[in-house]
Amino acid sequence: MYFKDIIGQKEAKQRLIKEAMENKIPHARLFCGKEGVGKLPLAIAYARYLSCMHRTETDACGVCPSCKMYDKLAHPDLHFVYPVVKRKNKDTVSDDFLSEWRDLLNHTPYFGLSQWLEAMSAENQQAQIFVKESDEMIRKLSLKSSQGGYKVMIVWLPEKMNEACANKLLKLIEEPPLGTYFILVSEEVEKVLPTIVSRTQQIWMPPIAKQDIANALQERFSLSPSDSAQIAHMAAGNYVRALQTIHLDEENERNFERFVGIMRASYARRIQDMKAWSDEMATIGREGGKNFLQYAQRMMRESFISNLKRTEMNYM
Repeated sequence: MYFKDIIGQKEAKQRLIKEAMENKIPHARLFCGKEGVGKLPLAIAYARYLSCMHRTETDACGVCPSCKMYDKLAHPDLHFVYPVVKRKNKDTVSDDFLSEWRDLLNHTPYFGLSQWLEAMSAENQQAQIFVKESDEMIRKLSLKSSQGGYKVMIVWLPEKMNEACANKLLKLIEEPPLGTYFILVSEEVEKVLPTIVSRTQQIWMPPIAKQDIANALQERFSLSPSDSAQIAHMAAGNYVRALQTIHLDEENERNFERFVGIMRASYARRIQDMKAWSDEMATIGREGGKNFLQYAQRMMRESFISNLKRTEMNYM
């Protein structure tokens, strides 16, 4: 990812470039905002810019050895921490799912937790950043930079971090190894350890402008202006949602069937069907249940707005 690949977020990009050019780079950044606004892609583009040997006033050069290693996210000084599901009889860390992580990022850096759980084949398990991860962070950051430049650690969804691990991360941020920069990417910053938040410089990323999403859809998927504008409106600033609209994934399809099932059973007062539906929902796990509740909430909202004949406020 380069800055030019980031959809919208012009102010955030300009701020990051300006601080890097002036050599006023904080050792710990916190990118916060809702899902699908481009926090993780921007973090990767920023890491590439910091590591670039011949950065320009607008972006990384793209030709130096450091930039070339970022093409496949294989730079030895770039480290990722992200939530994972526990493997049997093993202290699980991010690197256990590194190939799945890189495959998903190379496919699209715009994704949410549900897509990552699917990529890991998590089934009903919840994803966390376990305490063993802190030892891995310390080990990686103790290594000398292979390129003689910066070491960058991107922590995706630090709100999923085990408390003991979060306290060790706090210690690392308070006393960072020389030449190390932390980039935290959070969707629920209120759940991140407050002492960690207080030691970072925050960048709040707002929803992406409709026109920016529409332009990206036209360029990347060859959609017509009218179709791209309609999808951009429905996305409500969330590019992940725009992608889901184009490529209806299995999770959304299942949630649609579940929603239709319970609504029809409730309307017809079919108690046995409602009980069977409830028994089925009990098998999908906590994360699946949370995803369904969010989906159902959105469907109810859209239905009420539609009944009010306020089409400009509908996002489906």
